[in-house]
Amino acid sequence: MVQLFTKNTQAIFWNNNTTAIQRMLDYDYTIQRKTPSVAAIVAPTSGNKFEKFFYGPDEIMVPLYKTTAAAKAAQPQADVLLNFASFRTAYEVTMEALNIGGFSSIMITAEGIPERLARKMNEFAREQNVIVIGPATVGAIAPGAFKIANIGGTIENIVQSKLHRAGSCGLVTRSGGLFNELSNIISINADGIAEGVAIGGDRFVGSVFIDNMLRMEKNPAVKYMILLGEVGGTEEYKVIEAIKEGKIKKPVIAWCIGTIAKYYDSGVQFGHAGASANGEMETAEYKNRAMAEVGIHVPASFNDLPIMINKVFNDLKLADIPEPEMSLCPSVRKSKEFICTISDDRGDEATYAGFPISSVATPDTGKGIGDVVSLLWFKKQYPKWATEFIETVIKTVADHGPAVSGAHNAKVTARAGKSVVESLVTGLLTIGPRFGGAIDGAAKYFKHADDNNMDPKAFLNYMKGEGVPIPGIGHRIKSLKNPDLRVEGLKKFAREYFPSTPLLDYALTVEQLTTSKKENLILNVDGTIGILMVDMWRALGYDEAEINEFIESGTLNSFFILGRTIGFIGHVLDEKRLAMPMYRHPMSDILYDVQMAEKI
Repeated sequence: MVQLFTKNTQAIFWNNNTTAIQRMLDYDYTIQRKTPSVAAIVAPTSGNKFEKFFYGPDEIMVPLYKTTAAAKAAQPQADVLLNFASFRTAYEVTMEALNIGGFSSIMITAEGIPERLARKMNEFAREQNVIVIGPATVGAIAPGAFKIANIGGTIENIVQSKLHRAGSCGLVTRSGGLFNELSNIISINADGIAEGVAIGGDRFVGSVFIDNMLRMEKNPAVKYMILLGEVGGTEEYKVIEAIKEGKIKKPVIAWCIGTIAKYYDSGVQFGHAGASANGEMETAEYKNRAMAEVGIHVPASFNDLPIMINKVFNDLKLADIPEPEMSLCPSVRKSKEFICTISDDRGDEATYAGFPISSVATPDTGKGIGDVVSLLWFKKQYPKWATEFIETVIKTVADHGPAVSGAHNAKVTARAGKSVVESLVTGLLTIGPRFGGAIDGAAKYFKHADDNNMDPKAFLNYMKGEGVPIPGIGHRIKSLKNPDLRVEGLKKFAREYFPSTPLLDYALTVEQLTTSKKENLILNVDGTIGILMVDMWRALGYDEAEINEFIESGTLNSFFILGRTIGFIGHVLDEKRLAMPMYRHPMSDILYDVQMAEKI
């Protein structure tokens, strides 16, 4: 890998650090990226499906997932993991990501991962050819393309330090804090950096100085390199050997901080876990002298570093880098109160899930109400067999006569002089667990039994143990000898057009057992609809979790509501057309027993 990141790089952010994520997105907007750099967030304890962030003056929704595996499966193009887990879990999160695969680099912010685990993690990453930045790092940046989290500081500091566009320097440091300071120094004394990596302050980090500098040596955008080391460790000597062997030919400027350590009688750790000398070779003074001996540009002190940078840069006589166009993030932004993901009424023509209304609403499109439902309810364009099934369901449940509670309520309200909408609402309010709810229940319980490989007898025993009558089984009038033609029609349609009907097949084996006890314990129309909806969604490629969510959210009952709305309106209009008077229930149809009421 020559370039660590590009303008198309996207990351999965582990742990919902909203401040760091917003800084990344502000950077994206400033440099005019076409796609946000954060594709997904892993938030194991969150119940939300997304998090809103600003993208310039507008907002975007970044999806949230419970696991890294789920996030990677949903966003396979995201090949960078930004691991913001605590030091207690950072190792497990990294190892899981390495086992999942598909990541080119992983950044770890946690400081203090046990050294035994850090070595094991880094070794496994090298075997998988994955670049690990950290632990104990603020990350890395490819100016004008991609930046990790908080590196570079605020957007104002980033622009001031010329981190909004690529320069000529490859910067590698131990220290994250000094990374920002050096970026500013380079911007003042040269033309900025082409790529920068803070490798991390722990003693055992993933990618070390030499890994990054060998990559930068091959990167044509990098014209020279700056290495900022520190007291402790021996990684600088690998760079020295690479220069001796001719593997690094570009100019290198370097300095190891911590030269003051020689004035202390005993070993002192300077900030990072790795910043402590365990011998003369690990002292900053010794390493600075060794680097100078092989031709590395080493200043007399850190204060002389700007002068050294300016001299090396000017000696290269590089062409000026043009300033790119930037977008300015507003200083004041207001979050939106509502979100709509199904339709858009902006522009010349409103759309249903991205499709112009005219593409589904005009007679010549060949589309029906099933197509509209699939777009507005499920945000997908279903195939013809599925939309026709939806329309069949709506037609099937549209009405079941005037005696059912919903139609009765609508008729009574209409006769009280109320409007169509008021009368309709009273009918709709009766829909629930006892009226229409069997569609939801049938899908839920039959799917549960099928998912858990229950045979029909085990399923009946399970439902008995739950104390719940089997939803979708039983009819007041219909039986094996007098079948419900609506059910027969639905089954015939599914057999002819569905790719497969495994849950219906299972339900029919259950029906064989229930009807052996009583012949009216048949699979009724509600049960057939609920079960076939599950078969439809499975055939359309939804996973089991998505189907369960449809069931729990009341999607199935919505088909009953939509269909019955047609019937209820018909009954309301019938009452209006007949000019029926106010309804009063006959006293002869009421059992009056006040004394009995006191006993129950």
